[in-house]
Amino acid sequence: MLAITGANGHLGTRLLQARGADGVRALVRSQAAAERVKAAARGDAVDVRLLDYHQTDDLAEALQGCDFVVHLVGIIKETAANRYQDAHEGSCRALAQAAERSGLRRIVYLSILGAAPGSRNACLASRGAAEQILLDGPVPATVIRVPMVLGEGDFASRALSARARRSFNVVLRGSSLEQPIYAGDVVAAVVAALAGDDANRRYDLAGPESLRRSALIHRAAHVLGRRTRVLSLPLGLGMMVAGVLETLSSDPPVTREMLGVLDHDDRIDTQPAVESLGLTLTPLDETLRRCLGGEPA
Repeated sequence: MLAITGANGHLGTRLLQARGADGVRALVRSQAAAERVKAAARGDAVDVRLLDYHQTDDLAEALQGCDFVVHLVGIIKETAANRYQDAHEGSCRALAQAAERSGLRRIVYLSILGAAPGSRNACLASRGAAEQILLDGPVPATVIRVPMVLGEGDFASRALSARARRSFNVVLRGSSLEQPIYAGDVVAAVVAALAGDDANRRYDLAGPESLRRSALIHRAAHVLGRRTRVLSLPLGLGMMVAGVLETLSSDPPVTREMLGVLDHDDRIDTQPAVESLGLTLTPLDETLRRCLGGEPA
């Protein structure tokens, strides 16, 4: 039996569909999230539990009878009601304790590239601390860190498609390196980690190509048979605007910490993770063809 926290997200629903509803328990925080999971199950009966990820007792009860859990809970934008420490460290601390009580055999945690307890970025530092909580915990854990994930119909793919279809784009630091990975490859990595015997290990995983942000937009436009121009602005300008928005609003559309996460340069050697997990990465152009769609918006 597999439990998935944050099962209503794009990767959660893909994992549910890959495994099938039978033998999966979806853990979510709201009725709306539960309905999304049921819709993703495509008519199959799925075991959905509503709970607070920070309540150890509730988590332990929900995990009874499960062998594995995939933890997909995380945020890149902090709000007054949802802080990094609560979303990351708090949920992982509760999960580690609940997993021991319920007799889980393994935890797989999906994190992000650049996560490190000593990072100057609050989000990346919190993610890194959360990773360590699970790796130091009583139940064997595997951490998989990924960059931008592109999947059919998800937010990142829709945003990239919109840019690719424009004749002119303005971006922050177009030289920032992106190494996007296909969502199906992430799901395959999670499934492999569940089946493997590597415990208390981190994997850095990304797509097969690292390229500048501006080049990724041009590449996406080419796949769609379009042409676009990209103007790159300094990251400092975006940080300044985000800082002003933070002072004017309790819930700004973008924050400096969020920009810092999105601007992280991704250029890693994928071979160690690919070999250990037995993966075959989807080429970038194929990922773009699958995720961007060929028809005009």
